[in-house]
Amino acid sequence: MRIAIIDTSSTRAAIISDGLREAGLTDLVVIDPGGPLAAQVERAAPEVVLINLENPSRDVLEDFFAMSRALDRPIAMFVDQSEPEATMAAVDAGVSAYVVDGLAKQRIKPILDLAVRRFQAFSRLQTELAEAKTALADRQVIDRAKAILMRRRGLDEPAAYALLRSHAMTTNRRIADVAEAIVTSEQLMGDVP
Repeated sequence: MRIAIIDTSSTRAAIISDGLREAGLTDLVVIDPGGPLAAQVERAAPEVVLINLENPSRDVLEDFFAMSRALDRPIAMFVDQSEPEATMAAVDAGVSAYVVDGLAKQRIKPILDLAVRRFQAFSRLQTELAEAKTALADRQVIDRAKAILMRRRGLDEPAAYALLRSHAMTTNRRIADVAEAIVTSEQLMGDVP
């Protein structure tokens, strides 16, 4: 597993690197926080990003949170002190583990594992939510298409659905795509608001 380490102190970056190496993780890339973070992280192509900040200012935190939002990777962030708003902003930015005053060599690997698991769980939830939204949208367009077919052809609901399904199978398309074409056609003809 490739891990990017971002730290404002080279001494602390060495502590993190040592802790990871002792845990058997050797594919490490230390990123210079003084340079363009997102570009460096993108070039390094890590699977996980560990960020350690001593006493970050609000502006520094905002820069790191902006980078966090752009990355689709687990991120563990260590800070020496924090305010409730900073913690909430970290969570909103997608930081998987936000650890206050907890940097110790022996804790790095378990926190890394936690960050990866939380990221995976959150990704699964996002995927499930997107699938549920798509299914709901599909259901709505199918219902609208059935209503159009029922009105235009004088069909009952099961017959309208059977017609949609049959046409979808014949044309090798999804039922929702056929339904969308019917609804769009009806809208273009001016019969549907």
